[in-house]
Amino acid sequence: MRDLYFLDESGFAPTMPTGYSWSRAGQRAVVPREDKKGRRVNVLGALAVGRHADLLWEKTCGKIDAAMLLEFVCTKPAGLPGGADALEKPPAGFSRVWPCTVALDNASAHVARIFKGRREELAAIGVELFYGARCTGRRSRPASRTPGSHRPWF
Repeated sequence: MRDLYFLDESGFAPTMPTGYSWSRAGQRAVVPREDKKGRRVNVLGALAVGRHADLLWEKTCGKIDAAMLLEFVCTKPAGLPGGADALEKPPAGFSRVWPCTVALDNASAHVARIFKGRREELAAIGVELFYGARCTGRRSRPASRTPGSHRPWF
């Protein structure tokens, strides 16, 4: 048996810029401006599916980088005491009860050497990283219609 986690991050900005306003004819519209600095909230989450469905998450007002991602994976899904610092020399006999797979996309923090370069150490404690297919950004061309076909190609 193996646990499966889908991991991704998201950012939220509660202060949106004002795109338009209105006022009475002949009067100038005055719109108070809120400071955008320090208002962004980033969330790193891992959704566990299967036997023990759960949502593991951590919020931060700073940037999510590879070091933070490694710390999150070591402490939350892996449950490693001491987090990423203990990855080089985990406690004697430490391993997850069930091995797990963490499914990731190809975001820059996920493929950074600081994180991806620790795959073997993570595998030693029962955590396997799985990366989805790379998106090329190109669309495939639609198949041409065969003569006599009445169905549109789209």
